[in-house]
Amino acid sequence: MSTAPRRLGRGLEALLGQAPAQANPRANLHVHQPDADLPADLPRVSVYELDRNPFQPRKEFADDQIAELADSLERHGLLQPLVARRVGERYQLIAGERRLRAAIKVGWPDVPVRVVTADDRQMAELAMVENLQRKDLNALEKAASFSNYLQQYRCTQEELAKRLACDRSTVANLIRLLELPADVQTALRSSAISAGHARALLPLGDEREQRSFCERIQTEGWSVRLTEQRVQEFLDGEETATASSENAGGIASSVATPTKNGKPKKARTRSSQLVSLEQELRQVLGTKIDIRQTSRGRGKIIIHFGNADEFERLREYLIGVEE
Repeated sequence: MSTAPRRLGRGLEALLGQAPAQANPRANLHVHQPDADLPADLPRVSVYELDRNPFQPRKEFADDQIAELADSLERHGLLQPLVARRVGERYQLIAGERRLRAAIKVGWPDVPVRVVTADDRQMAELAMVENLQRKDLNALEKAASFSNYLQQYRCTQEELAKRLACDRSTVANLIRLLELPADVQTALRSSAISAGHARALLPLGDEREQRSFCERIQTEGWSVRLTEQRVQEFLDGEETATASSENAGGIASSVATPTKNGKPKKARTRSSQLVSLEQELRQVLGTKIDIRQTSRGRGKIIIHFGNADEFERLREYLIGVEE
């Protein structure tokens, strides 16, 4: 995996500058004074004059994590300033709410703040950039912030991905989690299942099956890989049942059929490449996919959808057409 720093979206680098290289924790063990390594000309702002970012995706802050960060501030100081904008006589946070909470817990009266000029849209984007790669931020909180942004600024997932300098699949995969049943989302929010588990359930489409698989993940301790395997086996079983039903009704299929001499043809086995491609497309699109290929190499890809809303989601993903 690349260790190069992720670039901010267009316009965000101009606002905040290029992200600094990751600090070496061992290099700061000697620092005991708050913000000792920060520029001396940074203004200090009272912790009680800083208001939270209204576009902050994070809704919950774990007390134990804030306590751990507060301990780090006491021992090593503040290695990065908070970022805020001026609003009237007060300041509104853009980045650094966890650090602010930890500083208040330690008892610091003020903190170094980098003051920038940013409009509401940039505020929302910067909050998403800061939280995008945080493993401790709930995936549904990220998804909700993306969805709210798309609705408010009426842009496509591809446009948002470009502004955040991330892959479109990252945006799409997160937003799709909001399509899961409420109780599955609750399991994800409480960390009973992981975001990987939740994404693996999306191709099922049917809420009843998604709930059933979610329960088995928790009771049987399935890994993400095993969940993907079980979902694949279930969908393959559905396809087999559908093919058998079509045969019983006299509809043509690819199962064994008699030849001129009366002996049945052998059923054509699908290549591992086709099976793998189906699985990849199911994971990316979050719906059932069928790939049919003839002996001559020609074929078709069938994308299933359950309702009009799912159709619109797939259309936007595949075509990227803005309403």
